[in-house]
Amino acid sequence: MFRRAVALAATSLLGSPVWAQSVTLYGVVDTGVEFVNRIGAAHDNVVRMPNLSGTVPSRWGLRGTEDLGGGLKSLFVLESGFAPDSGGANQGGRLFGRQAFVGLSGQWGQLSFGRQYTMLFWSTLDSDILGPNTFSSGSLDSYLPNARADNTIAYKGKFGGFTVGGTYSFGRDTVNAGPSPSGTNCPGENPADSRTCREWSAMLRYETANWSANVAYDSQRGGPGAFGGLTSAGLRDDRLTVNGYAMLGDAKLGAGWIRRDNRASVTPRSDLFFVGGSYAVTRAISVDAEAFHLRFHGSGNKAWLFAARANYAFSKRTTAYSTVGYIDNRGALNYSVSSAAPGANPASGGNQMGVMLGVKTVF
Repeated sequence: MFRRAVALAATSLLGSPVWAQSVTLYGVVDTGVEFVNRIGAAHDNVVRMPNLSGTVPSRWGLRGTEDLGGGLKSLFVLESGFAPDSGGANQGGRLFGRQAFVGLSGQWGQLSFGRQYTMLFWSTLDSDILGPNTFSSGSLDSYLPNARADNTIAYKGKFGGFTVGGTYSFGRDTVNAGPSPSGTNCPGENPADSRTCREWSAMLRYETANWSANVAYDSQRGGPGAFGGLTSAGLRDDRLTVNGYAMLGDAKLGAGWIRRDNRASVTPRSDLFFVGGSYAVTRAISVDAEAFHLRFHGSGNKAWLFAARANYAFSKRTTAYSTVGYIDNRGALNYSVSSAAPGANPASGGNQMGVMLGVKTVF
């Protein structure tokens, strides 16, 4: 306040314009204790504290804006993901692995540069009811809660009820973190082949106060040494989604479809369907539930996942929750019900249940 008062006083004396800057520190800490059964061929059980996600991943960050005048603003976001069980950095050990970008915004929209979410993330943000919950769509497709890319130019603009957006990455993932979405070893920016490790995405949304409909496309190219089998620039992993949500009083319903065409897989084409709902029972108590079905074309591989969550809000910032999930794999699939930590997959074709109790606080 003192610094702003001095700036205003100087402006009145010198007659120069004022540029006001705002910087916010924010974050979420979310963890608890999880039980997962029927792990591996021996059907072992585990009780653990997850390091990736509870209802949402834990993180802290800085975001800021500066009014440049004439409706133009500068902006930045630096966001770090961390494992609350150990305090270590997630996203392959990056300092700001969730987001790190700078940009400009105005009535024409927002243009930004850096490590950012792709439009696949923004398109499903409100329609996928459980989002990055420990038992959720991320259990069947680990890219969905990790749909972000390095070296990215992004644009997003809202015009009336329509939102349009797109991203283009010159090298989608510079970190080697083993075969995981935290770092897929595809740095790109290769002068010998301009297609290496490129990523692009596009989104079109129409929304009103009570409902929204979205369509988005996300395309990732491979490169030498990249994980997930995308070991050449000629291989692509593409996702198309159509989804939406509707508000019905105190209830919210969401549904969608994600078509995936992964050229690095022996069963490249798959469909992921999801439908879910959320209901505010009281001001403090809410419940969420969602069902997912994944099927691979030309194969007997398919999976059903059912998940539910009950939340009790002590305040606007602190919530206790319990969540349960059940997965039924068919064919050769062995997806774990839990996306909260690695190493809990069942045997091929097996089913599995998980339960978690936790607390989330935001600041």
